[in-house]
Amino acid sequence: MLLAQPDNPHDLISGGDPTRVLDAVFVNAPLRDYALTPRTNDYTLPVLGLAYIATYAEQVAGMNVGVLDAEAYGLGVQEVAALLNQLQPRWVGFNLLAPTYDLSARIAAALDSSIRVMAGGHHAQAVPDLVLSDPRFSNLHALILGEGETRVAALLQDHQIRRELPGVQWRDRLLGTTGIGICDPRDNVRWMSPNISELPFVDRRFMPQDPYMTSGGRRRANIVGSRGCPYECGFCGAAASKNPNLIIRTRDPRNILAELYQLHDLHGCTAFRFVDDLFLGVRRVIEEHSAVFKAEKVGERFVWDATGRINILDRLPDTMLDTLRTNGLEEVALGVESGSARVLKTMDKRITPEMTIGVARRLMERGISVKSYFILGYPGERAEDLQATVDHIHRLWDLADSMPDASLRASVFEFRPYPGSPVWDRLLADGYDPAEMMRYGTVDLSGQGADEAMRGRDEFNFSVGIQFSASPLPVIRQHLADLSRQQYERTRQAGGRALEAVAV
Repeated sequence: MLLAQPDNPHDLISGGDPTRVLDAVFVNAPLRDYALTPRTNDYTLPVLGLAYIATYAEQVAGMNVGVLDAEAYGLGVQEVAALLNQLQPRWVGFNLLAPTYDLSARIAAALDSSIRVMAGGHHAQAVPDLVLSDPRFSNLHALILGEGETRVAALLQDHQIRRELPGVQWRDRLLGTTGIGICDPRDNVRWMSPNISELPFVDRRFMPQDPYMTSGGRRRANIVGSRGCPYECGFCGAAASKNPNLIIRTRDPRNILAELYQLHDLHGCTAFRFVDDLFLGVRRVIEEHSAVFKAEKVGERFVWDATGRINILDRLPDTMLDTLRTNGLEEVALGVESGSARVLKTMDKRITPEMTIGVARRLMERGISVKSYFILGYPGERAEDLQATVDHIHRLWDLADSMPDASLRASVFEFRPYPGSPVWDRLLADGYDPAEMMRYGTVDLSGQGADEAMRGRDEFNFSVGIQFSASPLPVIRQHLADLSRQQYERTRQAGGRALEAVAV
């Protein structure tokens, strides 16, 4: 839920000792400038990445750091900048994402010159030259490409060490050149891809909305079981080919269990959501984790949700699906994306519509609910492909209606291109203007009557206002509104996890 702003502005900072100078504040920029645009959503995603960095900097390097989740508090750009200038941390760090990049840059431009700026995130990885040349980031001392824990902590201890850190860049404004950190190649893995089973567990003081109470009465926490993805989905900036320096790693299942037990002991958590791509995305990982979870009788204590790969789940035997349910698996999030086999092939999803139906049926037969994601308006999508997706969603809903012990939720979005994704290169080759493709704005479905249906999830609906498929944008948005409204009514009538179901 949207957090109420405290009376003391210092209390907006999660973590950190207010009696000491802050070494750094890590900022999750707002999705909109809420001083100008009314807030309509009441759910925000947890800032796990920033919390990992803050935890490492505090526990390993002894730094006094905090997190400012401007989205969770619904802050405006100038409000964020004024608070940071008041606090005067030595550093301010930004997690740069394509839809919020402009807002982050505006905040950075308004900071006092005495505050050093560092930045990282998917957008930094995808378009570092754009960030380095942006005059609004004139005080950018370190652009960190890839995972940040070890290098951020080192920079906070001594900013001159940037010359020895791989994947760190900065701009010499006087010479107009880019500086790049260089280290012994044998140290690259230590700096860029640390063993995630050896990282400290996330200190939840840095996450103002996690753990949280679900509408079902359980306290839930979000958790990461792996980093990296081996797949090549065309729309995704995490595609393996676009992140050649990232080593894919999974956590030891016993390390994961230790964090679950800690979250239960400290916060009373009995429900967990694995937000990474691989927890149910590689058969070897599924089998390894399932064996440990079963031996520890996790399903007798906890329930959990996870993302899953349809092609992997399709090949799992029924006995393994039974084990997952016994181990506490409650819901699986599936990237279905389209009901058209042709579009799925274009996306390189490695699945078919019939495969999706089969996996959804087998999960729901075991009482495991399904959350399905869809994209409308993908480049090359024809009118008949769009209709196939709409029909596919209804087919999945009909299937769910025949399953008494599970549900299926459909979450539908308009396609938007992201720098660093495989389809981005294709669109550039087709002549699209990169600047135009990065002008992310809100999808306004109020004219289609979807106000209440979209509440709690409009943060996920962005558009660049360009038609990439054969269907005009008004047609796509009418489908968005209709499907969102129908899902909202299905959730409302079913009861249960109402708020959470609409929100995520």
